[in-house]
Amino acid sequence: MKHLPAIILSGITLCISSSMLQAETVTPQAVIANYTQLAHAEFSDALASAKVLQTKVNEFIVQPTEASHQAAKQAWLAARLPYSQTEVFRFGNPNVDAWEGGVNAWPLDEGLIDYVQADAYEHEEGNTFATANLIAGTETISPELLKSYQEKGGSEANVATGYHAIEFLLWGQDLNQDPKLAGTRPSTDFLTGAGCTHQHCERRAQYLKAATELLVADLTQMEQDWAPDQTNYRKSLLALDEAEALRRILFGMGSLSLGELAGERMNVALLAHSQEDEHSCFSDNTHADILGNVQGINNVFHGSYRRTDGSLLKGASLAELLAAKDKTLSTELEQNLNTSQTAAEAIVKAAQQGQAFDQQIAADNREGNARVKATIAALRAQTVSLEAAAKALGINHLNSETSDSLQ
Repeated sequence: MKHLPAIILSGITLCISSSMLQAETVTPQAVIANYTQLAHAEFSDALASAKVLQTKVNEFIVQPTEASHQAAKQAWLAARLPYSQTEVFRFGNPNVDAWEGGVNAWPLDEGLIDYVQADAYEHEEGNTFATANLIAGTETISPELLKSYQEKGGSEANVATGYHAIEFLLWGQDLNQDPKLAGTRPSTDFLTGAGCTHQHCERRAQYLKAATELLVADLTQMEQDWAPDQTNYRKSLLALDEAEALRRILFGMGSLSLGELAGERMNVALLAHSQEDEHSCFSDNTHADILGNVQGINNVFHGSYRRTDGSLLKGASLAELLAAKDKTLSTELEQNLNTSQTAAEAIVKAAQQGQAFDQQIAADNREGNARVKATIAALRAQTVSLEAAAKALGINHLNSETSDSLQ
């Protein structure tokens, strides 16, 4: 039986707090400062959870059993919960946008990394490294080698590092022979000696260890980029003109909402009815990614974040700032965000009941398709409200991403 992580993201109440009554006292600078605090807290949680993942991976490598394999997979699933909420900081902040490709790139041509079942393997046409199989090769596996193969030959499908490379190593291909199962890679793929399956077990373990080491290093860098009282990106953002800083914040929200989540991650997969286009396709964890992204946008609007230890970080919010300018618009955006949250939670609920995202987007699943379409529609609507909010706050060049597939 496949175990899904507890989805705790919906625990944050989305109603506008009582501090709305003091909306007139909230300043743009206070909102921007709190935004940097949220970013630091969320990346700190993502880093801490990646370190737990690293510990579980190392334990699995030392003693590859069914139990240690499951523990490593559960740690990966748990690590995705805080990380998915950080993606709202990506598009508006060039430091995050440049960094993200090594951490969360997808979809990947997994034949670059390890063995695949040829008759079930779809890869980018013309990608000469799509069957390179680094694990079966002779090059010394190290973090440096993995980085050298990231986007090798100019192909974005050559993903050698990050969450999804680790995901593939833990789960293997999702062959969908049983729609309710994710990838079924055996723990014996990491055994040394006679019990090794699919050969090269020692190199496979080396790759998993190197990829996890890189992930922790990358998240450490980003946590430091947002740390207080340092000469870093956070300091430079706080030094910007208020209008430009707010533009970056709202651009990140709108771009994740429409171009990335509603478009690339959901609508493309739905139109193709293809699990090859879903985000976490090896683990069937895409539903949690979607809800995490939606929650991340809500976090920024409300100036709050529920940390992995259960504590609540709360400060000056866009909700309050916008309400001081246009209370009707703030209420409209609040309602649209709630609608998106509810729609995404419906996708998660179906997944928890055994119908993963790849089943919900199947051509013959009318109810599942309807759930996904409803979430896309809600994300579109909230993006329109985000653009209106930007104008209300005096920002006239937000230029959120658009997608032809959403027209």
